[in-house]
Amino acid sequence: MRHVEPSVELIARPQIDWDALKKYLGEVGGLSWAERVEPQDSPDAEDLVEFAGRMCYRSWEPGLNPNVGRVRTDSGQYLGNVIGSQHGSVLEHANFTFVLHNVSRVLTHELIRHRAGCAYSQESLRYVRLEEIPFWFPEWAREDEELMERSLKVLDTLEEHQKWMAEHFELDKEGTKFAHKKHMTSFMRRFAPEGLGTGIVYTANLRSLRHVIEMRTAPGAEEEIRLVFGKVAEIMKQEAPAIFADYDVEEGAWIPGTRKA
Repeated sequence: MRHVEPSVELIARPQIDWDALKKYLGEVGGLSWAERVEPQDSPDAEDLVEFAGRMCYRSWEPGLNPNVGRVRTDSGQYLGNVIGSQHGSVLEHANFTFVLHNVSRVLTHELIRHRAGCAYSQESLRYVRLEEIPFWFPEWAREDEELMERSLKVLDTLEEHQKWMAEHFELDKEGTKFAHKKHMTSFMRRFAPEGLGTGIVYTANLRSLRHVIEMRTAPGAEEEIRLVFGKVAEIMKQEAPAIFADYDVEEGAWIPGTRKA
């Protein structure tokens, strides 16, 4: 057994092709918006949301829509109004991709319930053979000596059984076909604990992230997913500060000022 800590890495974020965007705005009007916003070096995710929002009302600059008498020029105020007015559909254009590493299948089984606006690719134990059992213990469990002693014995037994089965099924014997390895590895995973550390690629748009962060950092959420989504929330606060400006953090719970954006 190897003790691990769940971790989160952001591996992809939105990137605007400003030349293509300005070509479009040059044709329909609103080029001044791009010329004002691009040099600000604000996150592309926020600029993309603002562009999409202004598309709805043709409000990139005054005069393009005779029904619009006033155009906000401060991007932070504009995005705050998007959140406050619950104009959440425009948040769906900006997607972020994370690697959640050394998280348990307890966590991933709960996470994949969030389907709208999300995509998942998880390590498959039908193909990936276990040679050790990475496992996370919360701090309170590590402080319980009797619990740890008994738990480690169980995990050591399960780990030894994985190694025994690999030898018993001759998975490393020269000439063993991959189909046989896959078949046996699929069986062997049945003896892996639910708390086994694994990996998953998780992509979600801003609208979904706002919802999942609130749900999975709430006091009643499972403790590992609270830990992980606290880390996701901290990343997103840096990546899209205007989109997450309405949140208060109370004892690890991220509480939005506006729900159902």
